[in-house]
Amino acid sequence: MTRYWFKPKSYGYGATPITWEGWVVTFVAAAAVAGSVVVMELLVDKSDLTAWLVWVALIAAVTWWFIQFSRRRTDGEWRWRWAGTRTRRKPK
Repeated sequence: MTRYWFKPKSYGYGATPITWEGWVVTFVAAAAVAGSVVVMELLVDKSDLTAWLVWVALIAAVTWWFIQFSRRRTDGEWRWRWAGTRTRRKPK
């Protein structure tokens, strides 16, 4: 039986951590992105296009991995939610 680390959000799209493991994974992903920003600012020349493209690819990979991982560990599907209410269409 899978133990879920995230639960679907009540409002909006996505999920939120509900266990300490979910919070750790979220913090590590955020720290990786924030740390890479600091490294790029301090160590890489602003005109080095190759380094910036590699950095963008790294950020995209970390983001993609985090989304895929948290989706697999979420108790329910990711979809737009508005606290259990259904949106009503306006009459024409």
